[in-house]
Amino acid sequence: MNSAVLGSPAVDDSPAARALDTGLWVFIAVASTLFALFLSAYVMRMDGAADWSTLTLPRQLWLSSALLLAGSPLLQRAAAAARSARWPAARSLLLAGGVCAMAFIGVQLWAWQSLLAARVGLAGNPAASFFYVLTALHGLHVLGGLVAWASTMPAAASPPPEPAHVARRIALCARYWHFLLAVWAVLFAALGGLTPDVVRFICGRG
Repeated sequence: MNSAVLGSPAVDDSPAARALDTGLWVFIAVASTLFALFLSAYVMRMDGAADWSTLTLPRQLWLSSALLLAGSPLLQRAAAAARSARWPAARSLLLAGGVCAMAFIGVQLWAWQSLLAARVGLAGNPAASFFYVLTALHGLHVLGGLVAWASTMPAAASPPPEPAHVARRIALCARYWHFLLAVWAVLFAALGGLTPDVVRFICGRG
């Protein structure tokens, strides 16, 4: 059945839309490589380092993880609502997903503050240095996603004149949030689960 009959926006298959789609995949690939390189450096620095002191992760990270976990399906549901031309639902879900991302940044800063209050600074302990660098790098990517989200919100603020284009933009935001969630899951597992003994065991020197 024709999508116009159902009230759903047609799929935006314009050259500009395809370019945005491809550009996001390329960015995700480049960002994934960057995070992989930093994680490799983290593991190599930990392996055999006499000055390595395992860092106890601040409890706030569980809350920030829950916020990021909530934001990803919210944006996925926003994309589905936009494809079905349910714009009030799409706007509400898109707003909720962005609020979760902003709260994630706030809680991450709270986690940094708690470490600094405990006198765990950037210098001195390499584990702490990597924690700050890796979480800051991820936070910058979240902020970049919020810029895209902020530019999409006004377009979805009323029944848009180009619904297919707006639906595509919301879908791209959702895809990027899935990527951010996957990266954070890996980072959280590495920061909280990897120790020098675990690394030596994985490398066959345990």
